[in-house]
Amino acid sequence: MKTPRLDLIGLVVADMAASLAFYRRLGFDFPEGAEKEPHVEVVVPGGLRLAWDAEESVRAFDPGFRRAEGSRGELAFRCGTAEEVDAAYAELTGAGYAGHLAPWDAVWGQRYAVVTDPDGYGISLFADVSIDSRTSGGA
Repeated sequence: MKTPRLDLIGLVVADMAASLAFYRRLGFDFPEGAEKEPHVEVVVPGGLRLAWDAEESVRAFDPGFRRAEGSRGELAFRCGTAEEVDAAYAELTGAGYAGHLAPWDAVWGQRYAVVTDPDGYGISLFADVSIDSRTSGGA
């Protein structure tokens, strides 16, 4: 058997318009009218596809589909600098999206923060930071 290759990450969403509005703030470009579609996907750098499927369209082929409770996975977005992590977090929470973990300097050498999208998926924002900037009180 040939080894399968990861090609697509799919998110099942309750409100397509709300979800796409959130991801537009993270730089995704969706075609006009995508909010009305039951399935939307984009190709990200490197060729991986990211897709959004409306719950009702998933139930059309999987009538037993139930929304998962608790942690359901997350997407992580690399920012260029620690300041960009802070700015992205502030922009998203300022727009009304829930902050889960405010930006902090993580012990693994990154500025890190987590917000949640409209469906409760954790969205990590991170940037590599030098040990010197973390120990000297920098961002």
